[in-house]
Amino acid sequence: MPEIQEVSVFSYLYLRSTNPKIMTKIQNIMKLGTLLSAGLFFGCNSSTMDSQNIGKTEVLPWHEGKKLAVSITYDDGTLNQFRKAIPIMNDLGMHGTIFINTGEIPGSQYPAKYIGRDILEIIAETSKRKTTEENLFERATAIRFVDLEGAVAYHDQAGALFERGRVEEACALIDKGYSEIRVKNIRQLKTPQIIDGEMIDWEEIRKYADQGHEFGVHTISHPRLAVLDEENLMYELMKCKEDIEANLGKAHTFSAECPFGTENERVMEYALKEFPALRNRMPESYLHEINRSGDFDPTYNEKAYTQWQRGPLSKTTLTDKKTWIDQSLQSVNNPWLVLVYHGIDGIGWEPQSSDSIKAYFEYIHDLDKDIWVGTFGEVTKYMREKMASKVTVTPGQDNIQVELTHDLGPLYDFPLTLKTYVSEDWEKTQVKQGNDVQELNVIKDENGSYIIYQAFLNTDKVLISNN
Repeated sequence: MPEIQEVSVFSYLYLRSTNPKIMTKIQNIMKLGTLLSAGLFFGCNSSTMDSQNIGKTEVLPWHEGKKLAVSITYDDGTLNQFRKAIPIMNDLGMHGTIFINTGEIPGSQYPAKYIGRDILEIIAETSKRKTTEENLFERATAIRFVDLEGAVAYHDQAGALFERGRVEEACALIDKGYSEIRVKNIRQLKTPQIIDGEMIDWEEIRKYADQGHEFGVHTISHPRLAVLDEENLMYELMKCKEDIEANLGKAHTFSAECPFGTENERVMEYALKEFPALRNRMPESYLHEINRSGDFDPTYNEKAYTQWQRGPLSKTTLTDKKTWIDQSLQSVNNPWLVLVYHGIDGIGWEPQSSDSIKAYFEYIHDLDKDIWVGTFGEVTKYMREKMASKVTVTPGQDNIQVELTHDLGPLYDFPLTLKTYVSEDWEKTQVKQGNDVQELNVIKDENGSYIIYQAFLNTDKVLISNN
């Protein structure tokens, strides 16, 4: 009788189920020692690994799984922002955010206005008593309304000095302005005019809002809010908000930008209470903010998101602007590039040419695979919803249910983008939420088969099934 040799038999146990709970139970029961005693080697088939991931769901950092969010914003609401830039964006399917000064828009209810003591009384008082930190706000607020050429400049420059901590210089400049008023014996008052060029009316603005563009608060008359007293500061912010809400609806009061990009602590305290999305500053601990004068480091990864603001000036080249996109795409932690435009084709501060704007927006559009262009409000909502979201997954035998919730309140209604792993058998899926149905092809990676889809929060559950 021939000698019996030891033979090693390698056999793969092939276990499959669309229910990860069932898979876990099977794997717990089938102990490795039992299989070895039967002369078998237990190997982990790739199908087993895939099954463990079925139902695994994550909210992607940006809409549609893009690498970079870009918000194109405009300040002041000057004519060519509407007549030149918005048509370019419409042609490319892009939506922007326009922060408007409402005081000079035909049909606005609230013009620029000084609230306080008689300005002539203040002028007389300046001959006897110098400006100090105690009376600076009153005098800096009032001087804008004196019919003196350069009155607004005195206000603006004093405000800039104050924000840089140079309070004595700010006071001295206001004294200089009032001295000129007294020497010239000016007693007439004048509402400050801020906007260059023709202003469009609310009817035309509504047309752009209906096209999907967002409007936001930029005050009534573009003052240096840091040197306004409380009553005048709140008038500028809140009456601008009221005019926008009356003409465009509450949705267009979500975002705001206090003029001159101020980050003055007192102003921020007022503004952050009134406006959910403030371009000047946001309170989120998970957001790294870099203002227009800051440098961008694509390797920074200490916070979940990075917002980088860039303000194209007249001298800014197309190459410079493209570099902002290229650098942002290299970031390791969910970059958000916020572009801040002012003048266009000779109208407004530091104007860019519409030709340069068109070429730049086309460059962004050509990178659509990696870039989501969203309004300032949309990107803010997505980021906050993502960070506050709770995902509950219930796998079934032939389907997967996903529930998406947050506690941010009804203002936060932008859909999130989810990635859910499904059975490797599935080639196409149907994703149903309420009356909304998406038909999606299955994608594969090293972890299994998955789909990417849009879902709303705090509403019907999402039902994913094999189509």
